Amino acid sequence: MYKPIYLSPMIPSYNLGITANFFINILGFTTVLNYDSYKILVKDHISVHLLSAGENIGQMEFYLEVDNADVLWNSIKDKVIGLKVKPPFDQDYGMREIHIGIPETNTLMFIGSSIVKSS
Repeated sequence: MYKPIYLSPMIPSYNLGITANFFINILGFTTVLNYDSYKILVKDHISVHLLSAGENIGQMEFYLEVDNADVLWNSIKDKVIGLKVKPPFDQDYGMREIHIGIPETNTLMFIGSSIVKSS
């Protein structure tokens, strides 16, 4: 058997600069690889790969679990004005979530933290 280390989404973008700026300026990622058609961004132990895309890409979705969605929301809410966003709300399955459409992509990012209290 093998031990997975982490999973990195590869997100096709219509405009790599705008998409990268979303991750850098709003979510605090940094660039570790920067080519015209491919970028890798990291924050702590998480990486996101961005690649140039054609016009007819299908929708992608991915989930970023954080320790506190409300704390994150309070730090980014003024930076996501103009983006397709659903502010924090509680899901029936025990997660508090934020939904953000990533700029210049056909990608929906779910950000969530557990609201289930352990006993």
